[in-house]
Amino acid sequence: MPGMSERPSPLTTARSRADAGGDALARVRALWQAVPRAALGNLAAKLVIVSLGLAITVMVARQGPKVQGAFALFVAVESALLTLFSGLGLWLARQMSQQAGHASLRALPMLTGVLRAAVVLGLVAALGLLSVSWWAQSLPYSQLWLLALAAPFLLLVPTATGLWLGEGRMWPINVAQVAAPAVVLAGLVGAGWLTQDNIRRAPVVLLVLTAWVSGKALVAVLTAIWALRHASQRDERVAAELNQEGPSSRLARFEQPAPLWQQQWGFVATIGLTNVVSLLNYRASLFLVERFHGLDAVGTYSVAVTVAELLWLLSSSVTVSAYARIGHPDRAVASAMTVQAVRINVLATLLAAPVLLAGAWWALPWVLGEAYQASLWPLAALLPGVAAYAAASSLSAFYTNHLGRPQLSGAIAGLSLGLSFGLGCLLVPRWGALGAGVASSVGYIGAIVVAYGVFLKHAGLPLRALWQPRVGAAA
Repeated sequence: MPGMSERPSPLTTARSRADAGGDALARVRALWQAVPRAALGNLAAKLVIVSLGLAITVMVARQGPKVQGAFALFVAVESALLTLFSGLGLWLARQMSQQAGHASLRALPMLTGVLRAAVVLGLVAALGLLSVSWWAQSLPYSQLWLLALAAPFLLLVPTATGLWLGEGRMWPINVAQVAAPAVVLAGLVGAGWLTQDNIRRAPVVLLVLTAWVSGKALVAVLTAIWALRHASQRDERVAAELNQEGPSSRLARFEQPAPLWQQQWGFVATIGLTNVVSLLNYRASLFLVERFHGLDAVGTYSVAVTVAELLWLLSSSVTVSAYARIGHPDRAVASAMTVQAVRINVLATLLAAPVLLAGAWWALPWVLGEAYQASLWPLAALLPGVAAYAAASSLSAFYTNHLGRPQLSGAIAGLSLGLSFGLGCLLVPRWGALGAGVASSVGYIGAIVVAYGVFLKHAGLPLRALWQPRVGAAA
């Protein structure tokens, strides 16, 4: 009839739906193909690390929420120590990645310098930890003397692995990351077998913390030796190749004194302070819960945090594998890689979040005990924010490794910390761990929106770059 549009035939409709479905499938395949192959290897390593970490968590958590709470706070203090001085390793990674494929700097002098600095700074930190342990009366702060003994060695891993991170070599990093929890778990199992039924709560805490710091210190020393050997061999190989080419500007530059981290101490210090703020963003809620509700509540809430952060497995793997390329000196290359990483990270975590929650709802009380039923609702509150914040690692790598402005990462983390801590001060006294989960989630979401806007400004990209792949690729 006139004035009426012609209806599409059922066959046409079916074809349109098939085409739409094909397009969607093609996009998923394209996204999967865009995942760096090195990220899959790093993801596999992360899965092993998480499995070992969960085994340690199960062993500790089954001793009761109070023991788990003390362990979680102890590890948080250790993480603060590592992140405060993490700028050394990232400075080295940036020096290596900024060479953009043409060897022009000697790695061994740079690595030796940052390793020496790591040992000295670890000794200084040990004095502070001993002072706190001497005056503290409660767990876990009274046991920080254990961390003080290991402090000079613990900083070696994040410093030495900066060499491989800047080169884009994932497997040595994977080995170092897997070895630490494996050695810790082996030591914990062995000590438990030796003591058998004589373990009580306080000795369990001491046993766990001793196994933790001694295992990580051993792996740290071995990692530093491995990195030094690799740097020496790399420099010898590069020197031989350049000598074969004959006199050149590249050879002349290679033979010049390597840069010293002291010359960019402001960059190193800014990264350390930025990472501490980032860590507080993740862990300040634990101390809030302890302040208002005690170690038992920290124990159950820390399990919720641990499970929620499993979502960051893929995002951290993608960022680590792409770190060298994100640091490329060409803005178009760096921004395109960053957009690709953000896209993969956010989509993967959004898809995984409901699956993770469903599995945890069934598994946590069964594996850890009924006391950890209290972890479930805080976990549900955390997941939306954790999923959104999966983009943060790639954006932070762009700010730090490409722009050389780690203060931008610090400002974003500070914004998230301010939102979550301020809201947490209102919600945690009333709602406990659930309030901490809600506050953290709100802080993550608010900060990541701002972080993406800052990235777009510096990358010169439009807002639609995130969901239109061609825009990011054309950058």
